Amino acid sequence: MRTKTLKRRILPVLFVILLLGIDQLTKYLAVVRLQPIGEFVLIDGVFSLLYHENAGMAFGLFQGGRWFFVVLTVISMGFFLYFYTSLPKTRYHDTMRFFLLMLIGGALGNFVDRLIQGYVVDFFFFSLINFPIFNVADIFLVVSVFALAVMILFIREPGN
Repeated sequence: MRTKTLKRRILPVLFVILLLGIDQLTKYLAVVRLQPIGEFVLIDGVFSLLYHENAGMAFGLFQGGRWFFVVLTVISMGFFLYFYTSLPKTRYHDTMRFFLLMLIGGALGNFVDRLIQGYVVDFFFFSLINFPIFNVADIFLVVSVFALAVMILFIREPGN
């Protein structure tokens, strides 16, 4: 009984804390090491680490919408947690739960920045395609949303 409680309750929380910690550590390093120099080119004309403070969202939308994003994140977290806890206890749904935790970790990473600083620190930049600058939390968000969409739309639960 005790092992099941650990697996169902504590490990998911620790996983989200780990993701949040990775995100916040990389942003801290960007502030300390990258902000003073602005940009560190890794592959000329292709990819660099470029310090950027983003007060909006992707593609520069909703600049200055700090409280909108804070409220939206709180509401979204409620939905994600409800969805997480309501999933049946099957291996198929364990995979969905994993990606929901990744989604929560990414959302919390940017939430912390917006709440404390009023902006999100971004630093990955693909200059070859002029892709919007992003961070580790954004990677967690995109990967998890993509994986969940694929699972919901294209992968059937075994036995159905």
